[in-house]
Amino acid sequence: MKKVVLFSFLLILLACTSSNEHQPTDHQAIFYKVTKVVDGDTFWIADGSPKGKKIRLIGIDAPESFNTGRTTIEFMGKEAGNYLRDMILNEKVRIELDIDPLDRYGRTLAYAYTEDDLFINAHMIEQGYAQVMTIPPNVKYASLFLQLQKEAREAERGLWAE
Repeated sequence: MKKVVLFSFLLILLACTSSNEHQPTDHQAIFYKVTKVVDGDTFWIADGSPKGKKIRLIGIDAPESFNTGRTTIEFMGKEAGNYLRDMILNEKVRIELDIDPLDRYGRTLAYAYTEDDLFINAHMIEQGYAQVMTIPPNVKYASLFLQLQKEAREAERGLWAE
């Protein structure tokens, strides 16, 4: 009997972690309008506060798309920023937090989804516009991101193009 219960538990666990891992849904979600896209992994949402909220996508790192005092434009930086901008600017997104909600710059760390449930973090990696950058404790989708990066590299998409 214990083996049957354990096997059933493992099947349920496997179904929960794999079937919807790429595009989780939340039927009582709150969506926020994207007001500005900074680059391929950072954007602003209208959350009701005067300035809005700056969102940094968890688990990914897109190349820099403009020069600042700390950074310079990197290969595929403009393309990554434009791709994210075209996808979400003036659209609504759903935000999902992980363990650590803020980075050292005060940005909200989040997974983001379009209204049609496209997992933006995963999509940016899958299309080759970002690479995996996992910083514990925010590792909820790390294995998915690594798999998508491997597939993007093998298909030579975006950053991985020859």
